[in-house]
Amino acid sequence: MKEKLSQIISEIDLEIDEIDLYGYDIIETSLSMVHRLQSIVNDLRNRLQTYVFTTQEDEISFFKTQKPELLGRLLFFYKIYRIETQCPNGSNVVIRDYLNRELDSLTYFFNRNLDFYQYYRSHSTVYDEYYFVRGKADLRLCTDSAQFDKDPNFSTGYDYKVAKIIANEMLRIYLNKRLIKLETDNQIEDNLQRLNKYPFRFTGKKVSLVELGYSLASSGDFNNGNVEIKEMMNFLSTVFHTDLGDYYAAYIAMKERKDRTAYLHHLIERLIKRMDDDDMK
Repeated sequence: MKEKLSQIISEIDLEIDEIDLYGYDIIETSLSMVHRLQSIVNDLRNRLQTYVFTTQEDEISFFKTQKPELLGRLLFFYKIYRIETQCPNGSNVVIRDYLNRELDSLTYFFNRNLDFYQYYRSHSTVYDEYYFVRGKADLRLCTDSAQFDKDPNFSTGYDYKVAKIIANEMLRIYLNKRLIKLETDNQIEDNLQRLNKYPFRFTGKKVSLVELGYSLASSGDFNNGNVEIKEMMNFLSTVFHTDLGDYYAAYIAMKERKDRTAYLHHLIERLIKRMDDDDMK
């Protein structure tokens, strides 16, 4: 059980590393991860109905460490989905206030569960038998429940608290970076407005800009690869105040050239020369 869960969590973390949490499609992505993780949790619940832990220490390890790691990621993506779908339309000030309120709610949770949070973070074990063994909970101690986790055969109550701590710590990082991105996007918008006032103009050959545009669109680095050539060319035309004309005809001509990527090679040469010149200083 332990090895299998460790493998599942490692695979999930690899998937998470590939996700752009601040991309335009985060709502669809987070919902997809919720469905995927909920399916894994449900499968784990079914397996546990007939599984017998070898020792009490194994059961404690499962409910204190292994299951919360998985459930915490489920709660994390579910919360992202809720935050982003309920995010108000409006100015950056309105959105910033909304995100800060979400951060405040995390602080409220940590303050309300401070004793248990300190117990968990200090790696204490003195109350593990009451916190992380099924059927051992002391009713005088507060427990939590959640829509993902109501089965008493699959929860001690406190494993959910640990999962919530893990999820909220991930959310705190997410929300802080979201605020930074909001400010960055605002600066980019200001820069674009200034760009319209003091425009950069591409003074090279139009075919060079077409070559660059096709390269950027083919890289897969814009909108997770979901960008059309027309969109890229319109973007470059707008930014550089240049009419690229029949860019497809220019592309066909590029394919017939001896050096199909002459401009990209030129850029590489100029960048290397700049680096070499800097090294000589």
